Amino acid sequence: MNWITVTSEEEVQGIYDSTDYSIIYKHSPRCMTSLMAYRQLKSEVSAVPNISVPIYIVDVISNRKESRVIADSFKVEHQSPQLLVVKNGECVYDSSHEDISLQDTFQFIQ
Repeated sequence: MNWITVTSEEEVQGIYDSTDYSIIYKHSPRCMTSLMAYRQLKSEVSAVPNISVPIYIVDVISNRKESRVIADSFKVEHQSPQLLVVKNGECVYDSSHEDISLQDTFQFIQ
């Protein structure tokens, strides 16, 4: 599974416009909690190699504007780290900090 790095507002718009499920992970490389959550997610993704849902990653420091667009577009309060499941322009699930788990998100993807 490849992580897809979000670096433009157009990419966020593409996720918003998609009728398919997507997972977005908002990550701060300066935050220990975020680094721990990222390691956990990478481990979980490796354990489930046949994930068909795209997983996007946004560095909230380098891509602050895109991070804000995600929060505004999907009507979620910005947090970092944060995991969102989105479809049809709506956030159907979000978690942050120690509550982040890829396994937990699967129940929201049908």
